[in-house]
Amino acid sequence: MKLAALLRCVLLTSPLVWLGDAQSVCPGTDNKLSTLSDLDQQYRTLRKLYENCEVVMGNLEITSIDHNRNLSFLKSIREVTGYVLVALNQFDYLPLENLRIVRGTKLYEGRYALAIFLNYRRDGYFGLRQLGLKNLTEILNGGVYVDQNKFLCHADTIHWQDIIKNPKAELLVVPSNNSRRCHRSCNGRCWGHQEDQCQSLTKTVCAEQCDGRCFGPYVSDCCHRECAGGCSGPKDTDCFACTNFNDSGACVTQCPQPLVYNPTSFQLEQNPNAKYTYGAFCVKKCPHNFVVDQSSCVRACPSNKMEVEENRVKICVPCTDICPKVCDGIGTGSLQTAQTVDSSNINKFVNCTKINGNLIFLITGIKGDSYHGIGALDPERLNVFRTVKEITGFLNIQSWPENMTDLSVFSNLATIGGRTLYSGISVLILKQRWISSLQFQSLKEISAGNVYITNNSQLCYYNTINWTSLFRTGSQKVLIRSNRDSRECTQDQMVCDHLCSDNGCWGPGPDQCLSCRHFSRGRTCVESCSLYEGDVREFANGSACLECDSQCEKTADKSPTCHGPGPDQCAKCLHLKDGPNCVEKCPDGLQGTSSFIFKYAEANNECHPCHANCTQGGEGLRTSSSFPFRTPLIAAGVIGGLFVVVIVALGVSIYIRRKSIKKKRALRRFLETELVEPVKILGSGAFGTVYKVGWHLVPEGETVKIPVAIKILNETHGGLNYLGEALIMASMEHPHLVRLLGVCLSPTIQLGHPHKDNIGSQLLLNWCVQIGMMYLEERRLVHRDLAARNVLVKSPNHIKITDFGLARLLDVNEKEYNADGGKVRTSALKRCVARITNRQGATDVPTTLLTKG
Repeated sequence: MKLAALLRCVLLTSPLVWLGDAQSVCPGTDNKLSTLSDLDQQYRTLRKLYENCEVVMGNLEITSIDHNRNLSFLKSIREVTGYVLVALNQFDYLPLENLRIVRGTKLYEGRYALAIFLNYRRDGYFGLRQLGLKNLTEILNGGVYVDQNKFLCHADTIHWQDIIKNPKAELLVVPSNNSRRCHRSCNGRCWGHQEDQCQSLTKTVCAEQCDGRCFGPYVSDCCHRECAGGCSGPKDTDCFACTNFNDSGACVTQCPQPLVYNPTSFQLEQNPNAKYTYGAFCVKKCPHNFVVDQSSCVRACPSNKMEVEENRVKICVPCTDICPKVCDGIGTGSLQTAQTVDSSNINKFVNCTKINGNLIFLITGIKGDSYHGIGALDPERLNVFRTVKEITGFLNIQSWPENMTDLSVFSNLATIGGRTLYSGISVLILKQRWISSLQFQSLKEISAGNVYITNNSQLCYYNTINWTSLFRTGSQKVLIRSNRDSRECTQDQMVCDHLCSDNGCWGPGPDQCLSCRHFSRGRTCVESCSLYEGDVREFANGSACLECDSQCEKTADKSPTCHGPGPDQCAKCLHLKDGPNCVEKCPDGLQGTSSFIFKYAEANNECHPCHANCTQGGEGLRTSSSFPFRTPLIAAGVIGGLFVVVIVALGVSIYIRRKSIKKKRALRRFLETELVEPVKILGSGAFGTVYKVGWHLVPEGETVKIPVAIKILNETHGGLNYLGEALIMASMEHPHLVRLLGVCLSPTIQLGHPHKDNIGSQLLLNWCVQIGMMYLEERRLVHRDLAARNVLVKSPNHIKITDFGLARLLDVNEKEYNADGGKVRTSALKRCVARITNRQGATDVPTTLLTKG
């Protein structure tokens, strides 16, 4: 029964509702313990922020609220993405009755997702007595700090370990002296003394098989793994909150992506159901003051991307070159711990065009902070903000140099984004006694948040501004009070220029108008455009005065000089006219479809193409026959052409000669130096011995060693006869003939031939198949010594024939050749049958085809 009582609240509570209405999501704050000096305004700001709010996108900070304030508007809050801070208050009941989950994406003091302290009045009986957090069931990140609440009861009875997801998170709950007992059905765990204020346990009472929360003690009572804070059933749509993302009421791991894989086409395709990630929700479009980066809604683009606007939607796109300089604001990035702009950090804003975060000016920054050793800020250094065009967060000015009577350093500021707010405020200007005008002359939009300008005793012009024309939503408010009386401003002539429209102005002069009554020239309002007079003539584009092109001639009569932008909109050209465009001179050498086009100016100052036969610089329509310089130009062209031909011929001859010299040098080196190192003997015969040597080549500066065979003739044979035979050998080229590279006339060298006994029958048969003499027979060449020693193996599948020392080229009518001497070592069968065994050794073409196979 006790367990049933503990679970009663969970079972009777409705499941998660998707926050499809944009009004249900509201921004949080990051003020910590700092508050407005006006406590009434502190309460009003809190109410404006969170009335009808269900999800606080940021931190929920409830500070400095009196005891008699109605806080029932806080009952609508169901989720806080940052931390919850309740401090320095005097009310007795915290009505966050529907708050289920605190995500803790940002922690108070870096440790706590829930911080409740100093909620009582020291000199009275007012203070926090009861936490109305009866539906709080999960804190995803961070710990709990509850201390120094003099009248608070029951906080020490809560089973905080059931709420905190991280068991290592810091937990500090100090009981007060006013502890009261829980209702008997609550099993000692409660938020208050009544029966409906029992704590709902959703983790410590679950079955072991549950990997998250549960709605009962049984295995079948486990919540879906994507649920946070409990559930009413096992499905992903039964969750009270989502651990990751809420997609139309269902808890999912990630939102529908913009691209999905098609298993049929094997392609990524656009997903019609794609949604953007916005906090813990999946939304069809991002809030207007956020930026779209791929599939997410972000406060700022990453460093390698820039923010652009397409169809009124801000998106992040990669920078094509150097990104516009985006700088961290106060409390962001490198300035995370900074609380104000001061002399120690102002250099970080040099050349910034966009502030990612907030700009805060406090007295400790302007006049210095002796405690931290920070000197006073030189007012001239505030000019670094003249390059700033956008602030994504808020602008908070609570202190300003006394010798600066305006805020003109922000004259180029165009947008205040309000992505983070100061107590719901995006523009705060407070208690600046010497500021007389704002001078935000470029400000066009305040995307979110309210405007709070008060207690500036010298400030004028504020009451003329049509603030709603700057707002993006109807919920934005303006609170302007206790500034200089508008009647005093009028008496001192501190009023808008007569050229300003009824939308008001930021300061004195026609360049401070919010919009112009008649026309504008740049930022300045004017009575009319300079259509018919003036040194610079203009045309009217709507209510904007734009300059005519510099090639337009100023008209003397009451007619416009131009009708639009560009040189083609001139009423009359200042110099010449080329087609529709006014130009300073006619084009000289304009590229045409197949040649250059040259033009000349006629008497009416219009450019016309020269005749096709005219050369460059034609003065009219004269043809080539009448042009006086045609003959010299032709002569010059012929001479130039001949010169080019001579240069080309000379270059070719030099190239051929260099190649010839290289060949001769290579041959000389070959004959004198290269084949001098004997390696091994490959074999010997009747006419000489064959060696393996290394042939050293030097192609293009590199040394290459190629193994070659060299045959050294016996000295008994004539060298001159062999050179004649070598000529015949060099003319033969075939894949299965050893190529003759050259002849070397040098002393005898020593060679060797290992592996001679390592040849098997299979290799011999393979080689014999390749020994074909058809090539030699077709060329009437008799080898005369086709023995095994003259068959060389390049590879197991490539055989070459060598040793043409006995080769003889037969004439057409010759059938045989008779040798004068030497042994007959290789004979065909036909010679044996014919008993041709004499010493003369007649050899014909068929007999030389004998192989050793």
